[in-house]
Amino acid sequence: MTQTIKEIKALLAELTDFEAPEFAKFELDKRSGVQSAIKARRKQLLAESAENQRLEQMLEFEQALYAQGVERIAGIDEVGRGPLAGPVVTAAVILPKNCKIRGLNDSKQVPKSKHQAIFNEIQKKAIAIGIGLVDNEKIDEINIYEATKLAMLQAIANLSVVPEHVLIDAMQLEMSIPQTKIIHGDARSSSIAAASIIAKVTRDELMRDFSLEFPEYDFERNAGYGTAKHLAALEKYGITPLHRKSYEPIKSMIEKEK
Repeated sequence: MTQTIKEIKALLAELTDFEAPEFAKFELDKRSGVQSAIKARRKQLLAESAENQRLEQMLEFEQALYAQGVERIAGIDEVGRGPLAGPVVTAAVILPKNCKIRGLNDSKQVPKSKHQAIFNEIQKKAIAIGIGLVDNEKIDEINIYEATKLAMLQAIANLSVVPEHVLIDAMQLEMSIPQTKIIHGDARSSSIAAASIIAKVTRDELMRDFSLEFPEYDFERNAGYGTAKHLAALEKYGITPLHRKSYEPIKSMIEKEK
């Protein structure tokens, strides 16, 4: 009895090997629907293989530490150094050994529509997550670089598990825990990428909450960055308690008012 195309699609979905003999068998079926299904499944397997290879590469730094007997590795990243308003937010994430999360990457490389799903997956799989936050007033007081370091130390302190090693995106922290500074670490380390997503989603949620209090500034869309609509609102309505007074054009606006 000839199998239906639906049945063949279901069987193809179970194949995980390009060399599986079933492919050769189904290729003898000349129905266009079967041929299309074979092509689609091969393409899917190719994409899955490429993604697995990418995620394996993103474990390079973690695996070097695993080889030394280090397993509790925290990745740390920040979001919000550039905006005109709101806090800088950091996250520290400890993932299980050799953890792979499909689609995980630097938050700037991940479509915004996928942030929440990956955020949820990280929360499900992570051994520990810590959040750090430094508000705009503290940023003005000590500068954004120092504020970011402070927020990162907060994130580490807020982990429920003490890490044996910390991987940091392009920063060096004053602490006793061994650390590795990685340039573009959020795109090169799974642990840092996970921290990037956690920090990004957390900060975006905060800015959406702030937008309810200050709807004119479009914080739910611009997250405090200096978009045209945000700058126009600054001109029309002035600064809010969330704005960073050490940042331009806010700094000049305050000087003009003196």
